[in-house]
Amino acid sequence: MKTKSVKEPIRKKWIWILLFINVVLIVPWYFPKGAVEPFVFGFPLWAFISTFFTLIMGAYLSWLCISQWNIVEEEEENAKRKEDVKHG
Repeated sequence: MKTKSVKEPIRKKWIWILLFINVVLIVPWYFPKGAVEPFVFGFPLWAFISTFFTLIMGAYLSWLCISQWNIVEEEEENAKRKEDVKHG
């Protein structure tokens, strides 16, 4: 049986830094007030940027869940069942 080490990404600062940068970029506050033009693929540039960084955030969070979290839920549940059987 392959043993997995438990990873807690909440303690990794680079994860939070990249998440913060993405959140700041998702809302194009840095555009001039009332800017509608130029258009990209028929959308105003601000809407395209917001949509783009929303997709980036979804991909980033998915990647974090898949590669940076290593939850050993099955092992914990099995250990809990064994403990309940011993005490029960």
